This record gives sequence, structure tokens and C-alpha cells, in this order.
Amino acid sequence: MQFKLKYIIFLFTLLLSVQISAQKTKRQVLEARRVQNQKDQIYINALLSNTKRKEQNLLGDLSDLKDKIKTRQNLITAITNETKELGNEIYLNQLEINQNKRDLKALKKEYADMIFQSYKSKSQNNRIMFLLSSENFYQGYKRFQYMKQYTSFRKKQGEEIQIKTVKLQELTDTLSAKKELKQTLLSEEKKEKNAVEKEKRQQENLLTQVKKKENKYKKQIRKFQKEEARIDALIDKAIRNAIAASNKKTGKKTSKSAVFTLTAEAKILASKFTSNKGKLPWPVEKGYVSTYYGKQPHPIVKTATIQSNGVRITTNRGSKARAVFEGTVLAVQVMTGNKKAVLIQHGNYITVYKNLENVIVNTGDKVKTKQLIGTIFTDKITDKTILGFVLSKNATTEDPKSWIYKM
Repeated sequence: MQFKLKYIIFLFTLLLSVQISAQKTKRQVLEARRVQNQKDQIYINALLSNTKRKEQNLLGDLSDLKDKIKTRQNLITAITNETKELGNEIYLNQLEINQNKRDLKALKKEYADMIFQSYKSKSQNNRIMFLLSSENFYQGYKRFQYMKQYTSFRKKQGEEIQIKTVKLQELTDTLSAKKELKQTLLSEEKKEKNAVEKEKRQQENLLTQVKKKENKYKKQIRKFQKEEARIDALIDKAIRNAIAASNKKTGKKTSKSAVFTLTAEAKILASKFTSNKGKLPWPVEKGYVSTYYGKQPHPIVKTATIQSNGVRITTNRGSKARAVFEGTVLAVQVMTGNKKAVLIQHGNYITVYKNLENVIVNTGDKVKTKQLIGTIFTDKITDKTILGFVLSKNATTEDPKSWIYKM
């Protein structure tokens, strides 16, 4: 019965240890996520803090606030998840402390009984007499071995008590540290929630101003969309012309006019590009996506619709655009206001980098992954530095989010 009880206790301790280890690993992941969210929030707030308060920039201000609130809410979610896991860890930690206390109490009692029995044995019979009273040499040897093992076991019990005591103290210290961390996280969560409420009130005030002149802002959005469509049409034309020229050069005909006829070398490059789907580096060193791919309602004026053939990435003033993969510069196009776009070919894939102030590559240049290709334009009115990034297979655009690492 005693053996069965010890076996159950052993199994419980083992399972508890495994569960605590798994819980710790899970919280480490959540902690890393929270730290990253904190970095993202600091970075985005730094990018958006220099917004110029002008009427023509009201939509930009609202968009900034929306991004700030979204980032802050992501941080709150990360803090909430980590706090929850920390609570689970504290609970399991307490269970382990309770188990260790019970084990230590049992060990001390067992050790005390052993010392008492040893004392009784010592007072009743001298050790030498215990050996001399042996009936023969074999029995004497056995008694001597027993005395040695008994002393060794008692010493081992004492050492185990000491180890358990130290472990219990470590667990108690860990529990205190976790409780302190939990309180810190709860305070941080409260602070972030208050900040979100403040920013939401600010957002409501700006929205009221926008609604008063909604038609005016709709016209601004349509104008911007018209210009974007014109640029996209020029890029599409450049890609189709490049496809036609490439196919003519290879001397091979294809049933589809907007599909590259690839050479053996180009096929290898396209295959390498495809195998890196979801792992391609960002086209800027630091930044965040302020507009995603596809048809979508305007983030502020919900009655207006925007169409994006790629993504828009907000970054720091003076930032450089960089190639997301090795390839050849297909074209460098000059757009409105002397802004430029660079098209890079990767087999039958094309990546486009729009809104560049100046470029440091030329048509036909071979580029490597992460090679700098130009400086991104900063708008003097909004003080925003935004890169337009488009990815297409032949002449058909694809969502960059599926290709770029953690976009």
C-alpha cells in the first residue's frame, strides 16, 4: 500500500514537472510576442508623431490614429495572453511548492524517526557489542555491512532534505518574481487600455470633422485612386512589352501573350523564387503595411472604395527600397512629379518598387537579394515616406502578404 502511494506521488510530481515545463515554453513564446509588439508600437508611434495638422491631411491623421490604435490593441492582446499564461504558471508553481513541502515534511519525519531509533539502539547496545554478539563471522560481516548502509542511508536522507529545502526556496522565490511580473503586466495593460480610450475619443472628433466634408474627401480619394490606376496601367504595359520582347528574343511562341517563355536559366530562378514563398525579405529594412492588397473600403471614409494592386509600406524618412530577391532590372519608369518605379524580373515573376525619389540601378543590371535600389520619396505635406510594392506572376498581380516574411 505504501509503495503504491509513493508511486502515485512520483507520477503526480513527474506530470506536474512536465506541465510546468510546457507552460513555461508557451509563456516564453507569448513574452517574445509581447516584446515585439512593444517594439512595433514604439516604432509606429515614432513614425506617426510628426504628422502635420493641416486640413488636407485630416484623412492621414485619422489613418495614423487607426494604425496606432490597432498596434496598441495588438499589444494589449499580447499582454492579456501572457498574463493568463503567467497565472497558469503561478498556479502550477504553487502546486509544486505544496508537493515539495509535503515531501520535505515526510523526509524530515522519516529522518527524525531514524535518528531516534539510532539513539535507542545506541543506548541499548553498543555497536561493538552488536558485532561481537554475532554467532559467526558471516553474521558479523552482514551486521557490519548493515551498519555501514544504515549510516550511508541516513547521510543520504540528510542531503536530500537539504536539496529539497534549497529547491523549495528557489520555487518560492520564482513564485514571488512571477507574481511581481503579473502585477507589472496588469498595470501596463491598464495603461494601454486608457491610452486606447483616449485615442478613440480623438479619432471620434476627427471623424466628425471628416463627415462634415465627406464629399470633399471622396473626391480626394477618387483623385488618388485615378492616379494610382494610371501608374498601375503604365507598369502593366511595361511588363507586357517586356514579355513580348523576351518571347520574340527567344524565338518561341506561346499561346498566351502575357506569359514569359522562360529559358532554362530563367526557369531555375523562377523555381528558386517560388520556393521562397513566405520567406522573402521586406522591401524596406523597417516599416509597416499601411494599405493591404486588393479591393477594400477606405479605412476612414467607408462609403469610398480603394483598389490596391500591391501594398503600401510606411517607413522612415530617407529609407531605401531593396530588392526582395535576386534578378534583373527590367525597367526604371519615371512617374508623376519625377517619382520613379523600378521593375525587377525573377524568371516569370516581377517585383515593382514605386514612389522612389531617386534610383541607383539601371535597366539590365543584375541585383542581389536585399540590394539597395533607391531612396523612397517623402511627401512634404503629410511628411510620410511610403513605398508602393507590387508582386506579379507574368502580368497578373498577387498578394505580397503571401510572399513576404511575416507581412
